[in-house]
Amino acid sequence: MLDLATIDATSLGKYFDHSVLFKYATESDIRAGCRSAVSYNCAAFYGSSPYWLPVIREEVGGTGVHAAAAISFPAGTADWRTKAAETRHAVEAGAEELDVVMNIGALLSGDVRTVQQELKAFVEEAGSCVTKVILEVAYLSDDDIRRAADAVVEAGAVYIKTSTGSYDGSTLEKFVVMRDAVAGTGVKSKVAGVQPPRPQNAYAFLLAGADLIGTRAVPEIIDALDEMRRTGVIPGAATPAVHA
Repeated sequence: MLDLATIDATSLGKYFDHSVLFKYATESDIRAGCRSAVSYNCAAFYGSSPYWLPVIREEVGGTGVHAAAAISFPAGTADWRTKAAETRHAVEAGAEELDVVMNIGALLSGDVRTVQQELKAFVEEAGSCVTKVILEVAYLSDDDIRRAADAVVEAGAVYIKTSTGSYDGSTLEKFVVMRDAVAGTGVKSKVAGVQPPRPQNAYAFLLAGADLIGTRAVPEIIDALDEMRRTGVIPGAATPAVHA
């Protein structure tokens, strides 16, 4: 379990997935993001689709940072066969971690079968990749979140994730509902779409039990570790934020 009172900045990096997901991102943006992810010892670096995986693999290969991509990002409304095909392509392109966006329109329409079908296909096609399912909790009731969580658990995904970060982010309260919905199942929780002030809010989610934070603001958040301790936002004596 994460102990924010004692962890150093380098070790903290493994609690973050870095990303460059904006629509107009160029190869230079992706490469710069990858290098930042390596510098901060992140768990993974994400592009918005499998298209960027060859570049990501070139940059992060052998560094301990996983090459990752989003599937059906950001809307999640693609047919399950399309999601399965995109997942298969991502695996062939060398993905190590994959985040698929759930079709919450289907969920909200009562079509849970479609959600179950797409998640089962995603997990099967992902093979040995670390699998994460994005809900977009800002648009879901607490009961909707629980139904979505049941489908994630049933599919055998590794993580359940609050948001894409492209729309409204998650409140702490919505995260807690999601966290509690998978408690005891072995499914881990990931938060994305952390809103400003990002350092304070990211650490609040970690203190509340998030296993992972996905954000483009990794440098801002990790560099604030010392300040967060000094001001009492998180426990522990202030220590310098160190990164390569």
